[in-house]
Amino acid sequence: MLTIWGRASSVNVQKVLWAADELGLAYERIDVGGPYGGNDTAEYRALNPNGVVPTLRDSAGPDGRPLTIWESHAILRYLAAAYSPTGHDASGDGLWPRDLAMRADADRWMDWVHTSLHEPARTLFWGLIRDPAGTTPAAMQKAEADAATLWTRLEAWFARDDRPFIAGSRLTIGDIPLGCQVQRWLSFPLQRPALPRLEAWHKRLTARPGYRAHVMVKMV
Repeated sequence: MLTIWGRASSVNVQKVLWAADELGLAYERIDVGGPYGGNDTAEYRALNPNGVVPTLRDSAGPDGRPLTIWESHAILRYLAAAYSPTGHDASGDGLWPRDLAMRADADRWMDWVHTSLHEPARTLFWGLIRDPAGTTPAAMQKAEADAATLWTRLEAWFARDDRPFIAGSRLTIGDIPLGCQVQRWLSFPLQRPALPRLEAWHKRLTARPGYRAHVMVKMV
Protein backbone atom coordinates (compact mmCIF):
# COMPACT_ATOMS: atom_id res chain seq x y z
CA MET A 1 0.00 0.00 0.00
CA LEU A 2 1.30 3.44 -0.92
CA THR A 3 0.70 6.54 1.16
CA ILE A 4 1.40 9.98 -0.29
CA TRP A 5 1.56 13.01 1.97
CA GLY A 6 0.93 16.37 0.34
CA ARG A 7 -1.78 18.72 -0.85
CA ALA A 8 -3.09 18.08 -4.36
CA SER A 9 -2.39 21.68 -5.46
CA SER A 10 1.37 21.29 -5.01
CA VAL A 11 3.16 20.87 -8.34
CA ASN A 12 5.61 18.45 -6.71
CA VAL A 13 2.79 16.33 -5.34
CA GLN A 14 1.06 16.40 -8.73
CA LYS A 15 4.11 14.71 -10.27
CA VAL A 16 3.79 11.76 -7.91
CA LEU A 17 0.02 11.42 -8.22
CA TRP A 18 0.20 11.46 -12.01
CA ALA A 19 2.99 8.87 -12.03
CA ALA A 20 1.06 6.60 -9.67
CA ASP A 21 -1.97 6.78 -11.95
CA GLU A 22 0.15 6.02 -15.03
CA LEU A 23 1.43 2.91 -13.27
CA GLY A 24 -2.02 1.84 -12.12
CA LEU A 25 -1.07 2.02 -8.45
CA ALA A 26 -3.49 2.31 -5.55
CA TYR A 27 -2.59 4.86 -2.90
CA GLU A 28 -3.91 6.90 -0.02
CA ARG A 29 -3.23 10.63 -0.12
CA ILE A 30 -3.08 12.68 3.08
CA ASP A 31 -3.40 16.48 2.95
CA VAL A 32 -0.27 18.12 4.37
CA GLY A 33 1.22 21.56 3.80
CA GLY A 34 -0.18 24.92 2.76
CA PRO A 35 -3.60 25.55 4.29
CA TYR A 36 -3.61 22.08 5.85
CA GLY A 37 -0.40 22.50 7.83
CA GLY A 38 0.96 19.44 9.56
CA ASN A 39 4.38 19.55 7.93
CA ASP A 40 6.06 20.97 11.03
CA THR A 41 4.88 18.29 13.41
CA ALA A 42 7.31 15.88 15.00
CA GLU A 43 5.47 12.99 13.38
CA TYR A 44 5.82 14.40 9.89
CA ARG A 45 9.43 15.50 10.42
CA ALA A 46 10.22 11.94 11.38
CA LEU A 47 9.09 10.96 7.88
CA ASN A 48 10.60 13.94 6.08
CA PRO A 49 13.16 16.02 8.00
CA ASN A 50 12.79 18.87 5.49
CA GLY A 51 9.14 19.38 6.38
CA VAL A 52 8.05 19.71 2.75
CA VAL A 53 5.85 17.68 0.40
CA PRO A 54 5.58 15.16 -1.07
CA THR A 55 6.54 12.21 1.07
CA LEU A 56 5.89 8.63 -0.03
CA ARG A 57 5.66 5.53 2.13
CA ASP A 58 5.56 2.12 0.53
CA SER A 59 4.39 -0.28 3.22
CA ALA A 60 5.77 -3.23 1.25
CA GLY A 61 9.03 -1.93 -0.17
CA PRO A 62 11.27 -3.81 -2.60
CA ASP A 63 12.47 -6.19 0.11
CA GLY A 64 9.11 -6.44 1.84
CA ARG A 65 9.96 -3.82 4.46
CA PRO A 66 8.34 -0.35 4.67
CA LEU A 67 10.21 2.34 2.77
CA THR A 68 9.81 6.11 3.13
CA ILE A 69 11.07 8.50 0.44
CA TRP A 70 11.07 12.27 0.08
CA GLU A 71 12.06 14.56 -2.84
CA SER A 72 9.63 14.35 -5.73
CA HIS A 73 12.10 13.19 -8.36
CA ALA A 74 13.53 10.50 -6.11
CA ILE A 75 9.97 9.30 -5.59
CA LEU A 76 9.34 9.27 -9.34
CA ARG A 77 12.47 7.24 -9.99
CA TYR A 78 11.56 4.77 -7.26
CA LEU A 79 7.99 4.25 -8.47
CA ALA A 80 9.08 3.92 -12.09
CA ALA A 81 11.85 1.44 -11.29
CA ALA A 82 9.85 -0.59 -8.78
CA TYR A 83 6.48 -0.70 -10.50
CA SER A 84 6.96 -0.17 -14.23
CA PRO A 85 6.82 -3.91 -14.99
CA THR A 86 3.12 -3.70 -14.01
CA GLY A 87 2.56 -0.53 -16.05
CA HIS A 88 0.45 -0.09 -19.13
CA ASP A 89 3.19 0.20 -21.73
CA ALA A 90 3.21 -2.73 -24.16
CA SER A 91 7.00 -3.06 -23.99
CA GLY A 92 6.84 -3.74 -20.26
CA ASP A 93 9.05 -0.75 -19.53
CA GLY A 94 6.25 1.45 -18.24
CA LEU A 95 7.73 4.80 -17.16
CA TRP A 96 11.23 3.38 -16.63
CA PRO A 97 13.29 3.04 -19.83
CA ARG A 98 15.45 -0.05 -19.93
CA ASP A 99 17.37 1.54 -22.78
CA LEU A 100 20.14 3.51 -21.06
CA ALA A 101 20.20 6.30 -23.64
CA MET A 102 16.48 6.85 -23.17
CA ARG A 103 16.89 6.73 -19.41
CA ALA A 104 19.68 9.32 -19.58
CA ASP A 105 17.43 11.63 -21.61
CA ALA A 106 14.64 11.23 -19.07
CA ASP A 107 17.01 11.80 -16.16
CA ARG A 108 18.72 14.90 -17.48
CA TRP A 109 15.51 16.68 -18.37
CA MET A 110 14.05 15.79 -14.98
CA ASP A 111 17.06 17.34 -13.27
CA TRP A 112 16.92 20.35 -15.63
CA VAL A 113 13.56 21.21 -14.10
CA HIS A 114 15.26 21.72 -10.73
CA THR A 115 18.57 23.19 -11.89
CA SER A 116 17.30 25.57 -14.58
CA LEU A 117 13.52 25.91 -14.84
CA HIS A 118 12.55 25.96 -11.18
CA GLU A 119 13.55 29.51 -10.31
CA PRO A 120 11.76 31.42 -13.12
CA ALA A 121 8.76 29.09 -12.88
CA ARG A 122 8.49 29.69 -9.14
CA THR A 123 8.80 33.46 -9.54
CA LEU A 124 6.05 33.53 -12.17
CA PHE A 125 3.77 31.34 -10.08
CA TRP A 126 4.15 33.53 -6.99
CA GLY A 127 3.94 36.76 -8.95
CA LEU A 128 0.89 35.81 -11.00
CA ILE A 129 -1.01 33.43 -8.73
CA ARG A 130 0.12 33.12 -5.14
CA ASP A 131 1.33 36.58 -4.03
CA PRO A 132 1.40 39.25 -6.77
CA ALA A 133 2.10 42.04 -4.30
CA GLY A 134 5.21 40.31 -3.04
CA THR A 135 7.03 40.10 -6.39
CA THR A 136 8.69 43.10 -8.05
CA PRO A 137 8.04 44.01 -11.71
CA ALA A 138 11.75 43.60 -12.42
CA ALA A 139 11.77 40.08 -11.02
CA MET A 140 8.69 39.20 -13.05
CA GLN A 141 10.17 40.59 -16.25
CA LYS A 142 13.35 38.60 -15.77
CA ALA A 143 11.47 35.41 -14.90
CA GLU A 144 9.25 35.73 -17.97
CA ALA A 145 12.25 36.19 -20.26
CA ASP A 146 14.23 33.39 -18.63
CA ALA A 147 11.32 30.97 -18.80
CA ALA A 148 10.73 31.76 -22.48
CA THR A 149 14.39 31.07 -23.21
CA LEU A 150 14.29 27.77 -21.36
CA TRP A 151 11.08 26.53 -22.95
CA THR A 152 12.57 27.43 -26.34
CA ARG A 153 15.44 25.04 -25.56
CA LEU A 154 12.94 22.26 -25.01
CA GLU A 155 11.25 23.18 -28.30
CA ALA A 156 14.61 22.69 -30.01
CA TRP A 157 15.01 19.32 -28.30
CA PHE A 158 11.73 18.09 -29.74
CA ALA A 159 12.76 19.39 -33.16
CA ARG A 160 16.01 17.40 -33.26
CA ASP A 161 14.35 14.19 -34.36
CA ASP A 162 10.67 15.12 -34.16
CA ARG A 163 10.28 13.00 -31.03
CA PRO A 164 6.77 12.96 -29.47
CA PHE A 165 7.98 12.66 -25.85
CA ILE A 166 11.01 13.73 -23.85
CA ALA A 167 12.97 10.47 -24.13
CA GLY A 168 11.64 9.27 -27.47
CA SER A 169 8.54 7.53 -28.74
CA ARG A 170 6.65 7.08 -25.47
CA LEU A 171 5.97 8.68 -22.11
CA THR A 172 8.61 8.17 -19.42
CA ILE A 173 9.37 9.75 -16.06
CA GLY A 174 11.20 12.47 -17.99
CA ASP A 175 7.88 13.88 -19.18
CA ILE A 176 6.31 14.13 -15.76
CA PRO A 177 8.10 17.06 -14.05
CA LEU A 178 8.19 19.04 -17.29
CA GLY A 179 4.58 18.17 -18.06
CA CYS A 180 3.48 19.59 -14.72
CA GLN A 181 5.42 22.80 -15.34
CA VAL A 182 4.29 23.28 -18.94
CA GLN A 183 0.64 23.18 -17.85
CA ARG A 184 1.35 26.16 -15.60
CA TRP A 185 3.44 27.97 -18.21
CA LEU A 186 0.70 27.71 -20.84
CA SER A 187 -1.94 28.79 -18.30
CA PHE A 188 -0.14 31.91 -17.07
CA PRO A 189 -1.62 35.20 -18.34
CA LEU A 190 1.49 36.38 -20.18
CA GLN A 191 3.01 36.66 -23.64
CA ARG A 192 4.76 33.52 -24.89
CA PRO A 193 6.85 32.76 -27.96
CA ALA A 194 5.39 30.46 -30.59
CA LEU A 195 6.50 26.95 -29.64
CA PRO A 196 4.43 24.57 -31.79
CA ARG A 197 6.26 21.36 -30.86
CA LEU A 198 6.02 22.14 -27.16
CA GLU A 199 2.30 22.79 -27.53
CA ALA A 200 1.83 19.57 -29.50
CA TRP A 201 3.59 17.64 -26.73
CA HIS A 202 1.35 19.31 -24.16
CA LYS A 203 -1.70 18.32 -26.18
CA ARG A 204 -0.53 14.69 -26.13
CA LEU A 205 -0.22 14.89 -22.36
CA THR A 206 -3.77 16.24 -22.01
CA ALA A 207 -5.08 13.00 -23.52
CA ARG A 208 -3.81 11.05 -20.49
CA PRO A 209 -6.39 10.60 -17.70
CA GLY A 210 -3.84 11.03 -14.89
CA TYR A 211 -2.65 14.31 -16.35
CA ARG A 212 -6.17 15.65 -16.60
CA ALA A 213 -7.04 14.51 -13.08
CA HIS A 214 -3.98 15.80 -11.23
CA VAL A 215 -2.22 18.44 -13.34
CA MET A 216 -4.96 20.25 -15.25
CA VAL A 217 -6.40 21.77 -12.08
CA LYS A 218 -6.80 25.28 -10.76
CA MET A 219 -3.57 26.85 -9.56
CA VAL A 220 -3.72 28.15 -6.00
